[in-house]
Amino acid sequence: MAPKGKVYRGSVKDFQGFDANQDAEALYNAMKGFGSDKEAILDLITSRSNKQRVEICQAYKSLYGKDLIADLKYELTGKFERLIVSLMRPPAYSDAKEIKDAISGVGTDEKCLIEILASRTNQEIRDLVAAYKDAYERDLEADIVGDTSGHFKKMLVVLLQGAREEDDVVSEDLVEQDAKDLLEAGELKWGTDEAQFIYILGRRSRQHLRLVFDEYLKIAGKPIERSIRGELSGDFEKLMLAVVKCIRSTAEYFAERLYKAMKGLGTRDNTLIRIMVSRSEIDMLDIREVFRTKYDKSLYNMIKEDTSGEYKKALLKLCGGDDDAAGEFFPEAAQVAYRMWELSAVKVELRGTVQPAGDFNDDGDAQVLRKAMKGLGTDEGAIIEVVTKRSNAQRQQILKAYKAHYGRDLMADLKSELSGSLAKLILGLMLTPAQYDAKQLRKAVEGAGTDESVLIEIMATRNNQEIRAINEAYQEAYHKSLEDDLSSDTSGHFKRILVSLALGNRDEGPENLTQAHEDAKVVAETLKLADVSSNDSSDSLETRFLSILCTRSYPHLRRVFQEFIKMTNHDVEHAIKKRMSGDVRDAFVAIVRSVKNKPAFFADKLYKSMKGAGTDERTLTRIMISRSEIDLFNIRGEFIDLFDKSLHHMIEKDTSGDYRKALLALCGGED
Repeated sequence: MAPKGKVYRGSVKDFQGFDANQDAEALYNAMKGFGSDKEAILDLITSRSNKQRVEICQAYKSLYGKDLIADLKYELTGKFERLIVSLMRPPAYSDAKEIKDAISGVGTDEKCLIEILASRTNQEIRDLVAAYKDAYERDLEADIVGDTSGHFKKMLVVLLQGAREEDDVVSEDLVEQDAKDLLEAGELKWGTDEAQFIYILGRRSRQHLRLVFDEYLKIAGKPIERSIRGELSGDFEKLMLAVVKCIRSTAEYFAERLYKAMKGLGTRDNTLIRIMVSRSEIDMLDIREVFRTKYDKSLYNMIKEDTSGEYKKALLKLCGGDDDAAGEFFPEAAQVAYRMWELSAVKVELRGTVQPAGDFNDDGDAQVLRKAMKGLGTDEGAIIEVVTKRSNAQRQQILKAYKAHYGRDLMADLKSELSGSLAKLILGLMLTPAQYDAKQLRKAVEGAGTDESVLIEIMATRNNQEIRAINEAYQEAYHKSLEDDLSSDTSGHFKRILVSLALGNRDEGPENLTQAHEDAKVVAETLKLADVSSNDSSDSLETRFLSILCTRSYPHLRRVFQEFIKMTNHDVEHAIKKRMSGDVRDAFVAIVRSVKNKPAFFADKLYKSMKGAGTDERTLTRIMISRSEIDLFNIRGEFIDLFDKSLHHMIEKDTSGDYRKALLALCGGED
């Protein structure tokens, strides 16, 4: 069933000992009389390949003179009926039916058009066009042209030709030229040359475009997806993003579509059915593994939690297995992970959202702040305007000017005039970065209980210079060493990780390929030993991990993790999550994620602080303060890439009042 030389990655295979007449009879009996045996129907149909199902339809017609699909439609109902009937159609006819439904009646299901036309191969597109003509006696291109418009229509027509280049021989010169042309057509142009995007993304081969995207990242300092979001809009933007995602990894694209179909309230059943049917004999195993790696839960379990009845049973059969139970790691997920490590090595300019104010006047700002707090009531708006629009260095000057001008402590005045979340945010902004981090660490270790997540977040993400400054600020503020407090408040390997990071002695040199290969072998060996149940093996595992993850430079660790994937076909983050537990696991995962993509690490933490019921204001405030002059602009970009919504929008929706106003000022804009 797989092309020659290629390993089959579907979850549904040809049934051994297949007999079309016998299956046709079994289905007839399952639908005969009063009611129908749905269990028998789903068991049989989900365990036969599409080719075998087509033969069953023919045998049913020959034996009973009836149309099997019509009988199934009559006997079954709802989502279960739609799923079973979709499985009975050949893939091209199933796609044709989906597209016909998407453009029939009032309105158009653009998401369906995008998913199918962005993801199918040339041959699949040509088969779809022919099936549409055969089934509906209409021209697919003409129907799509009649139902869509603008650049969206033009790109759909290009994709409908099924004429993407398929040559794997890539010209480096053409890669560089295409990357340059895309940059000039968007970021460097007043307005956007959409035709250039359509031509390059619609015609070039997958292998060529992957290299174009890498080159684009190097010359633009941002991924092509972010430029598309900034330069294009509406359905055309969504289509081009889908094309890029499918070029990078079709399995990852479908894993994301499946996750979004089931997350939150309600289920997008049409999307769920369409993908589970269309990918069951192509790449379902790859989709499953990418899903497990990306979302920390198996596709099987998410379907199990989100659906019910025979519909659920049929979907689970198509899924083919539970990766939470199996714990396997397949090549497609390894390739996705390897590509992410390659991208992480590309230097991207880090940008904060708060810049030094031009024409800065510390005495003038001090007067504005005094006026805002003098007399009855407080002008919070004026305070927010000054504090959030000045750099930290300028705020330190304002503190001195306020003292000199009024003989008063600005921090004390702010503390007495403000309250709640706004007070914590404004007062945090007035501290130096090292003072602020030191204060957060102190709060995390003092009193009953320890906030390990704060310790991990700060210690795993700060560079040597920042760590040393934190140590000094901590000693000055609390007359104790940070190392002593960490040692007395934590224990075991977790303590050793934190103390090692608190030294601020991470190597800062480039990668050493020979050493990276040896380090990867150590990591691979210790992870293998983690299966052994003796305490010594576990102790050795975490000790050896510690020495590599806490002391090697970031460029070197990126190379180590790439070498690890080559050796084991596993991603190190996935392996750590599987083999470790508790605070030690969380600390190592934070280090790995920080090495891979620090802005993405913080984007994920910000999202989690606001999603669901309630808001974790401590985390939200801490990250917005600490990253505002370092990489909050990059975090915004990663946020929209990861969650398809802007950080600005989520803050606006999840917070209120002056606290929201101050956070949005720090955020610096809507993406």
